[in-house]
Amino acid sequence: MSPSILGRKIGMTQVYEEDGTVVPVTVIQAGPCNVLQIRSADRDGYSAVQLGFEDKPRRLASRAERGHVAKLDSKRSKKRADAGVELIEKAGCEPQRFIREFRGETDLSVGGTVTVEIFDGVKRVDVTGTSKGRGFSGVMKRHNFSGQRATHGVKKVHRHAGGTGCSASPSRLFKGIRMAGQYGNTKVTTRNLELVRVVSEDNLLLIRGSVPGPNGGLVTIRQTNKVG
Repeated sequence: MSPSILGRKIGMTQVYEEDGTVVPVTVIQAGPCNVLQIRSADRDGYSAVQLGFEDKPRRLASRAERGHVAKLDSKRSKKRADAGVELIEKAGCEPQRFIREFRGETDLSVGGTVTVEIFDGVKRVDVTGTSKGRGFSGVMKRHNFSGQRATHGVKKVHRHAGGTGCSASPSRLFKGIRMAGQYGNTKVTTRNLELVRVVSEDNLLLIRGSVPGPNGGLVTIRQTNKVG
């Protein structure tokens, strides 16, 4: 598994390089993350590690969420144990608010911890988050249309899309026509961003430029596989 971690976007600021150059950076509170499960090709059909970020209060967690990270006594677990079925190892931590899997072989173990120190020596990263939701938006905001003319016979349709298709033939709209609709609130990945600084004592990553989502949004960070 390439260096990967979960975090929360704090906001943007700027730092100075040694030559005095100002660098705009996004500050991300990354980890520490608990290792919840290890996927293996023999048991699961693929290799991966499952990480969890931020403790969730037990009063807000369902029984399934609590049982995912800690052993709970139940009739089913007792029957499986009596039948000789090997139970999956639990991390023994609090329920986690944000859980994601990262594919690849790993030497981590269940119950371990991943911190920002895993990014020491990493130069470039990919950041995945949920973009800001903007609701039902028109074509000018959603697709950067220029809109209609301000005068010369245009009435009450200044921000409309205009014509969208043909007439009698083929008497329908082709798929993929850009129209008004839901904008934002989708999974977005920004690739090949420069990792400016790793602040281990505060569990912070400083990444050059902007990353998807609002301040306070949950993100995944991993070493990029993009060349160049």
